[in-house]
Amino acid sequence: MDNFLLILVYLGIGLALRRVAGMPENTSVALNAYALNVALPAVILSNVPLLTFSSALLIPTVTPWLLMLLVIPLIILLGRLLHWPREVVGAMLIVLPLGNTSYLGFPLVQSFFGSAGMPYAMVYDQLGSFLALASYAVVIAALYSPKVEKPAARDIVLRIVSFPPFLALIAGLALRGVSIPPLAEQVVATLAATLIPLVMIAVGFQISIRLARSERVTIGVALGIKMLLMPLCTFLLWAAFGQRGLASQVAVFQAAMPPMISAATIAIMAGLAPRLVTALIGIGIVISLVTLPALYWLLSLNG
Repeated sequence: MDNFLLILVYLGIGLALRRVAGMPENTSVALNAYALNVALPAVILSNVPLLTFSSALLIPTVTPWLLMLLVIPLIILLGRLLHWPREVVGAMLIVLPLGNTSYLGFPLVQSFFGSAGMPYAMVYDQLGSFLALASYAVVIAALYSPKVEKPAARDIVLRIVSFPPFLALIAGLALRGVSIPPLAEQVVATLAATLIPLVMIAVGFQISIRLARSERVTIGVALGIKMLLMPLCTFLLWAAFGQRGLASQVAVFQAAMPPMISAATIAIMAGLAPRLVTALIGIGIVISLVTLPALYWLLSLNG
């Protein structure tokens, strides 16, 4: 609980910094760039070598892809029933299947499940959310946006293999069972410790809620899918297979994350309902501060 209170403090610092005169508008961009290229790879390098391969790892590996198979046709159906414009359908296809499973997911999994839950959280993020972001989200943006060219397969592969967290994942797997010099371990651990405060300050700095009256139904439906339906389906799926351990709990928790900021950035850059997407991100983060602790409490009752 203390760790979660610290997260709230960091979010508050980020919100306060937005009101400090002279703070650069791109502060959150700089913080996110550091987190993406330095702190997040360090966290992955710290935890992946500790992975113990077992059938339990299949749970966080396949969960995000199974959820995509559920959510994508649901969004297309709702788009027709609710008469969403094409740009709104494209935005939802990008933002809803992908959760904030690293920037928000890692700190919260660490806070509630401890270090034991982190390997499952990273597998969910790197083999699910990230790969989908680097491939699926880019293609959807190209298909639905009039100003984005469809990327070649080579470009998608290059984007994946050059992404620092993915490189850290490969390096971490290669270093399993390898003795690391103490100084190198200390450097990685020190950099990894900066992830939570910096990321949560960046999230707080960029929270923005701008919601037009006409968009309330769309926002409600979208967040209902992302933060209620997806974790519920995940829980029911693995409960049906008799899986109630830590791996399935972390998978349910990650499935309940609000929409991914990086996915929203792709949608906005593609010109797909930018105001709606911004509101979705801001409201989702605020609501998650209540729903995720409640979900952890429910999971602990069923654990």
